[in-house]
Amino acid sequence: MSAAARDDAGVEDDPVGYFLEDMELHGKSERTRAEYGRVLRRFETFLATAGSGPAGGASDPADASHRDCMAFVHDLRRDPDLADSTTATYAAYLHRFYAYMTQVGAFEANPMALVMEELDERIDTDPTRREISVPRMREFVGGVSHPLERALVVTLLKTGMRVGELCNLDLRDLTLDRELPGYALGGRAQLDGRPDSLYVASDPSVGERYNGEERTASNKRKRGTVVPVDDELAETLVRWLSIRPDAASPAEPLFVGTGSGWGERLTPEQVARVVRDHASDAGWYEAGAGATENVTPHYFRHFFTTHLRDRTGDRGVVKYLRGDVAGDIIDTYTHNWGDNVRETYERHVYSLLE
Repeated sequence: MSAAARDDAGVEDDPVGYFLEDMELHGKSERTRAEYGRVLRRFETFLATAGSGPAGGASDPADASHRDCMAFVHDLRRDPDLADSTTATYAAYLHRFYAYMTQVGAFEANPMALVMEELDERIDTDPTRREISVPRMREFVGGVSHPLERALVVTLLKTGMRVGELCNLDLRDLTLDRELPGYALGGRAQLDGRPDSLYVASDPSVGERYNGEERTASNKRKRGTVVPVDDELAETLVRWLSIRPDAASPAEPLFVGTGSGWGERLTPEQVARVVRDHASDAGWYEAGAGATENVTPHYFRHFFTTHLRDRTGDRGVVKYLRGDVAGDIIDTYTHNWGDNVRETYERHVYSLLE
């Protein structure tokens, strides 16, 4: 069949099938295509069911309006088996379907564009993403023996910070409630009276000098955040600091190289390589697989968000720790840091050490 014939038949007879076929041509995994297909076929069924949408609603995706799409999202919200975050993800699938079909000229408009403005997708819980239980992650951490590599992994998993934020940490950004000979930890005014804490600033930007050193990564926080350091993370960091080489930079990075680049600040690429190597050993990383299937430093942020949110039931505290909120919301958590954030975090954070 010629490309033109395929286009004419595919779009008119089965636009969802056409889209899924193009996903395959673009190299999307079978698992990802199956997830999209399941949601889009559900949308087709919804449209074809009399009385399911608003009066006068369309019966197929090509003719659907924003009201049809809103009715579908509303129907998803009423499904007791779907969490709010899963509903948002399903809506995102539909949005990407329409965006693509509009871009290739198969549809005239994207009716989901307006609907998406009303949804909050800042917390990523994509159901196609690999899901790892806390016990399984605990086994994974147990297999990371090098003090530096374990410190990198545990810090990411326990704090939910971005890999660039991890690399930008200096000794002044850490306080520990114990003496460490040879180290002058802390120094940040934001950490005064807050032992066993990390301060993740919003200032560092790639290519700019910060605390006397040009940075290779940017922090993306809306405002600086004080993150609790629990006993497990403190133990892991002490073990790392006991062997940490002298730093080449006067900024005194918290994490520096122990091989090539001895004593130099680690880069996001180096941290990603460490995570990739261990994830490959665990069967959690495959070259060519999608970002939702491979375990990377960003996956650890997803793990932190999902498990801590589910344990606390407090989306606000999790957003504060992730650095996703600003203004009066973050001021509330900053003011009540000791009574609210630290207490909530320490009561609910998962254990990662055997």
